[in-house]
Amino acid sequence: MADEQIEIWNGRSGRAWVESQALLDDLFKRFEPLLVDAVAAVHARRVLDIGCGTGATSLAIARSLGADGACTGLDVSEPMLALARARAEQEGLRIRFIRADAQTYAFEPAAFDMLVSRFGVMFFDDPVEAFANLRRAAAPGAALRMIAWRSAAENAFMTTAERAAAPVLPNLPPRRPDGPGQFAFGNRSHVEHTLARSGWHAIDIVPIDIPCSVPADQLQTYVTRLGPVGQLLPELDEHTREDVIRTVTAAFDQYIQDGHVRFTAACWMLRAQNG
Repeated sequence: MADEQIEIWNGRSGRAWVESQALLDDLFKRFEPLLVDAVAAVHARRVLDIGCGTGATSLAIARSLGADGACTGLDVSEPMLALARARAEQEGLRIRFIRADAQTYAFEPAAFDMLVSRFGVMFFDDPVEAFANLRRAAAPGAALRMIAWRSAAENAFMTTAERAAAPVLPNLPPRRPDGPGQFAFGNRSHVEHTLARSGWHAIDIVPIDIPCSVPADQLQTYVTRLGPVGQLLPELDEHTREDVIRTVTAAFDQYIQDGHVRFTAACWMLRAQNG
C-alpha cells in the first residue's frame, strides 16, 4: 500500500471512521451475514479479515467461530485497530489484530483456511503483489471471499456529496478511478485479471445489490466527517463550511424516506480459491 494511503488511514480519515463507527456499522450491517455465512459454508476455522477497520466483520466472524476457531484482523490504521481491540476485549472475543500492510506483511505461510474482506482491499498500489502475498498466507484450498464496490456510476449515493459541493469547492480533489480508492475494483475484468495474475483459481465475481439505510438525523454526521468533502471541511472558513454543509445536505433529500436515508449499494461478491 502506498505511503499516502497509510498516512490517510492513520490521520483524519482513520479518526473519522473511529468517531463514526456506530453509524458505519449500522449503515453496512447487511454485509456482515454474507461473510459470516461464507465462513460457515466452508467450515473455515482460521480466518483472516483483510482491512478490518474498527472490527465489525472480525467480531461477527469471531462470534460465529466460537472457541474452536480463530479470527485475525489486519489493517494499516492504528486508530481503527485500537477501537477494534477494545470492542473485542469488551465482548470477551479472542481476536488477534495486526497493524500491517497486507501487500508486504510477512505472513506465516499457509496460516489461514479462509480470507475475507468487507471494503478493505481496494487501496493497494500494486493489487497483484498484494493478492500474491495474501495467497502465500492461505492454506492449500483456502477460500477467498470479498465484498468490494462496483463503479462510481453505479453508486451515485456515494458521490452525491462531492458532486453537490463541486460548484462551491472547485478545487475538491477528484477521485482517481485507476488508482487506490473506494472504486478501484469497479471494473470486473480488471479484478478478475488481478486475481488470476496473483495465482488465485476458481475466480467468480457476482454483482450484489444491498439495501442500506441510516436514520436521517445521522445524515449531517455522515456528510461532515466522511468522504472527500468531510475530510476537506475542517480546512474551510466558517462561512464556506456552512455553505457546503447546507448545499450537500440538501442534495441527499432524494434519498430520505420514512425518516431514514436509504440507498442501494452496488457491489461485487468476489470468490476465489488457493489452488
